[in-house]
Amino acid sequence: MSGNYDDSMIDVSSDSFWEVGNYKRTVRRVDDGNRLCNDLMNCLHERARIEKSYAQQLSEWGKRWRQYVDKGPQYGTLERAWSALCTEAEKVSDLHMEVKAALMGEDFEKLKNWQRDSYHKQMIGGFKESKEAEDGFRKAQKPWAKKLKEVDTMKKSYHSACKEEKLAASRETNSKLESSNSPDAQKKLQEKVEKCQQEVQKTKERYDKSLEELDKVTPQYMENMEQVFEQWQQFEDKRISFFRELLLEVKQHLDLSTDHRFQTIYQTMEDTISATDAEEDLKWFRSNHGPAMPMNWPQFEDWSIDLNRTLSRREKKKPSEGVTLTGINQTGSDQPVPSVKTSSSVGSMEKTPDWSDEDTGSNPFSANGEGNPFEDESAPPGVAVAVRALYDYEGQEQDELSFQAGDELTKIGDEDDQGWCKGQLKDGKLGLYPANYVEAIQ
Repeated sequence: MSGNYDDSMIDVSSDSFWEVGNYKRTVRRVDDGNRLCNDLMNCLHERARIEKSYAQQLSEWGKRWRQYVDKGPQYGTLERAWSALCTEAEKVSDLHMEVKAALMGEDFEKLKNWQRDSYHKQMIGGFKESKEAEDGFRKAQKPWAKKLKEVDTMKKSYHSACKEEKLAASRETNSKLESSNSPDAQKKLQEKVEKCQQEVQKTKERYDKSLEELDKVTPQYMENMEQVFEQWQQFEDKRISFFRELLLEVKQHLDLSTDHRFQTIYQTMEDTISATDAEEDLKWFRSNHGPAMPMNWPQFEDWSIDLNRTLSRREKKKPSEGVTLTGINQTGSDQPVPSVKTSSSVGSMEKTPDWSDEDTGSNPFSANGEGNPFEDESAPPGVAVAVRALYDYEGQEQDELSFQAGDELTKIGDEDDQGWCKGQLKDGKLGLYPANYVEAIQ
């Protein structure tokens, strides 16, 4: 068919599918299907990023609060219940990372491969399927569109003839009303009217004939268009069905409630929290930090001239007696545990005090029995060594120093058999500290 066929598709009289050129919406649907594949892939990719981000935040939250709970003052069964929150976050984080992997590794790739197999790009642009749809509809519509163009031509001729016939009749009528017109002029006007009437009759017959011919090809036109349309209906059906199956798989990956591991996480969490027993926790605290702790009550001790051989009450306490020793690390870190400090630790680094009958208290180092035996002393010259604290240490007795990791102090006495040294802080305070809590400053 000639190029004039394309011009007839520009101005359509209705929005019907059967109008010339309106099949293009069906052709455009092929291109839309490819674009929808891209949109769905972007949708899945964005959801996968959200799952990954959520999983990372859950994991970081769980680790941070687990450290706080482990090092904090909470204890017993309630500590385990609190820690169950952190465990839940870490396990759910793992599941959401699996969701992310499934979205990108399975669903995304499946959609990408289906798109590649269903839509084939052409070298000149566009898709092979779009061109096939366009060619199919154009071929099916071509004969009918040609006849329709002929009908339009005949219609215009008929309407033009009717217009001329009406104009000629009007002129003849006006001429009869004017007495000045000659008989020859009247006759010419009458002949013109008759000629226009004959032209109207001829164009009307041609117009009717073109309509009859159009009606003859219309059934075949409808059948051919239906066939092509049904072909691309099936193509679109495949896309819709595939999208439905894919979205159901995505739902399966997102719906963690159907995963037995997800259910187990919360069942374990509920069991752990339900196991919280206030009576058991209070009993534990009473036994370890309260009145139920064993006590080495003061007893009469004979006086001994060798103070270095006299053990303090703290040294006599044995770990087997259930007593928490000074400095025991309960957080599970690598911080060393200071040795048990005995009276020999003090005696080996200071002069033996002169106990006279004039002492006013039971503590030989202080008049009020509560002072630091080193507080009135100063560092002896020539033996000071600068050291730096490796760990935090909180003095348990009046004669012990307290410091933070990184603090610098001065070692002014050698380490004794129990691992204690005598030192001096920057503020001038003297006392004992665990030797393995510091290192020499090079």
